[in-house]
Amino acid sequence: MRMRLKKWARPELAVCPFFIGSAPEQKGRWGEAFPREQPLWAEMGCGKGGFLSAWALSCPEVNFLGIDMISDMLGVARRRIQADFDQAGRPVDNLRLTCYDISRLEECMGGGDRLERIFINFCNPWNKPKHYKRRLTHPRQLEKYRSLLKDEGEIWFKTDDPTLFRHSLQYFQEMGFAQIYQTDDLHQSGFSPNVETEHEIMYSQQGMPIHFAIVRKAALPEEKFVHLSLEKTSQPS
Repeated sequence: MRMRLKKWARPELAVCPFFIGSAPEQKGRWGEAFPREQPLWAEMGCGKGGFLSAWALSCPEVNFLGIDMISDMLGVARRRIQADFDQAGRPVDNLRLTCYDISRLEECMGGGDRLERIFINFCNPWNKPKHYKRRLTHPRQLEKYRSLLKDEGEIWFKTDDPTLFRHSLQYFQEMGFAQIYQTDDLHQSGFSPNVETEHEIMYSQQGMPIHFAIVRKAALPEEKFVHLSLEKTSQPS
């Protein structure tokens, strides 16, 4: 979805106390970006921020990081988050935003950074085989998430695309993630808690089922890293 140019976005982000303007400078010390030392959860591609804002308000005992590469989108997220927290009568103390390309995540996260949960919601399915490597759930991206997740850390993944979902389940398994939960129709499954995203609401209104999985970081034998070539991983059929 193309975002219209918003000339006000970057100036507002520049003075926003919960926006981190230089993500690489924060590498290895994201915990210091928050006033309290708490578990850290991150959304890869946080879009307009409604999902992240709702989670942060409902879980004050967790710190949240939203990453997106589109500053205009983050400008919208900033306004949404500020409005939500203002309405709740709370300062934005457990949520931070930053602008960066998630495919280069290793440039801005690593070292002492440890995540307990990663959210991936309705990412681009990139359904042409030559573009599979661009997927946020592709093995070469999952390897980066593994390096940041604590032991037993989780990925929560939602999509409307059944092909991407099927392929991603295989990717998770290949990269040493144990399946904890899976459904091909989230809204009929009774799963809770479920915070809906803007895309989720739109697709549901169109009668499209939401595919959802939770996977957990499990031990991956050393020989798996030796023999698995991420660049030559066979593509799912």
